[in-house]
Amino acid sequence: MTATTLSGRAQTVFLDPALVRRNRIIGIVLLVLAAVIASGFGIGVEGNAAFNLTPPRALIPIGSLIVPVAPYVLVIAAIIAFMGVRLLMKSGSRYANLLLGIALALAITAFLTWATAGKSLSLIGLLQATVVRAVPIAFAGLAGVLCERVGVVNIGIEGMMMAGAFTGAVAGSLIGGVGGLVAATVVGGGIGLLLALLTVTYRLDHIIAGVVINMLVLGITSYATSQVLVSNRALNQAPVFRPIEIPYLSDVPILGPMFFSHNIFVYAALIMLLSATYYLFHTRLGLRARAVGEYPRAADTLGIDVFRTRYINVMLGGMVAGFGGAWFTLGSVGQFDENMTAGRGFIGLAAMIFGRWHPLGVLAAALVFGFADTLQQKLVILRTPVPAEFLAMAPYILTIIVVAGLVGRARAPAADGHNYEKS
Repeated sequence: MTATTLSGRAQTVFLDPALVRRNRIIGIVLLVLAAVIASGFGIGVEGNAAFNLTPPRALIPIGSLIVPVAPYVLVIAAIIAFMGVRLLMKSGSRYANLLLGIALALAITAFLTWATAGKSLSLIGLLQATVVRAVPIAFAGLAGVLCERVGVVNIGIEGMMMAGAFTGAVAGSLIGGVGGLVAATVVGGGIGLLLALLTVTYRLDHIIAGVVINMLVLGITSYATSQVLVSNRALNQAPVFRPIEIPYLSDVPILGPMFFSHNIFVYAALIMLLSATYYLFHTRLGLRARAVGEYPRAADTLGIDVFRTRYINVMLGGMVAGFGGAWFTLGSVGQFDENMTAGRGFIGLAAMIFGRWHPLGVLAAALVFGFADTLQQKLVILRTPVPAEFLAMAPYILTIIVVAGLVGRARAPAADGHNYEKS
C-alpha cells in the first residue's frame, strides 16, 4: 500500500497501488490524446465547421452553429491535457473514470469539428440517427440484464434477435406489422425457454448453450432464406412501422426530433428500459430475481423458487430480444437478409457490461454505441481522409475497449453463469 501524509499532520492515508497505477496510466493516455488532437486536428487547420440545428419542418428555426476549427480543437486539447496532469498529480483520485469519459467525449467533438471543417453537418440528423441505431443495442442489452440478473449468461441474444427479425419479416408479410411484431416476440420467448431448459434444467454450460442457439438460428434462417424467401418474395415484403410524432413534444428544439419523432420501437425501448428498472429495483419480484442472481442457495432457503425465477426472467429476456430483432425488418427495411443483425446482440452484451447490469446504464451505453455507428457513416459522407474500412470498425473497436475494462471493472452478479442444483 502507498502511504501519504495530509497537511503536515501525522495522519496517513493508504492508497490502493492498483488504483494509483491505473490513474497514472489514464493520465498518460490523456496527455498523449491531447497531443494527438492538437497536432492532428488543430495545428495548421483553417476554416469553420457549420452544425445545422434546425430539423426539417421545424416550427422554430434555430439556424446553424458555426465553430472555428483550430481554436476549438486546441482548447479541447488543453482541457484534456489538464485532466491528464491532474490525474498524475493526484493519482489517488477516484474520479479517473469520469475524467476519462469526459475526455473521450470532448475528443470526439474535436474530431467531428475537424472532419466538418469547411463543410456543413446536420447535428440534429446525427443525434436522431444515433437514437435509432441505439435501439437494437438497447433491446439486446436489456435482454442480457434480465437474464444475467438471475444468474443465466445469455450469449444467445444474437440468435434470438435474428429469429425475431426473420419471424417479423415472414409473419409481417402474411398478417401485417402488428402481427409480425407479436410473432417475433413469441418466437424470442420460445428460444429463451430453450435456453432456460438447457441451462437451468439440464445445467449445460451457459456459454456453450448460447453458442448452440446462435448457430442453430443462423443455420435455420439462412436455409429458409435461400430455399423459401428467394422463391417466394411475397413472404419477405413486410410493412414498416412509420414514425409517430408526439404532439408538442416533437416540436421541442433538438430533443423533440431526437426522442419524439420515431416509430414504436424507440418508444417501446424507452418504456421497457424504465419498466425493467422499476421491476428489478423497486418491486418484491425484482428483489427476488436479484437475490437468485447473487446467492441462489440463500434465496432457496428463504422459499424463493430459483428454477422458476430463472425460467421466467430468461423467457422475458428472450421476448425482449425477439421484439428488438423485429426492428431490423419491421422497423427498418421491411425484409430479411441473412445475418442482418450483424453482431448487434454481442454489442448489446458489451453495452450491458458498460452499463453495469443496470437498464438505465444499458440505455446510456447503447447511445454511445449508436453514436459510434452513426458517426462512421456520417464521416464517409463528409469524405474525411480516414479510410472507410477503419471507420466501419469503430463500433467494434469500442466494444473491445469496453469489454477489456478500460472504463473500469464492473462486477457481475455473483452467481452469474453458475448452475444451481437443489440440495
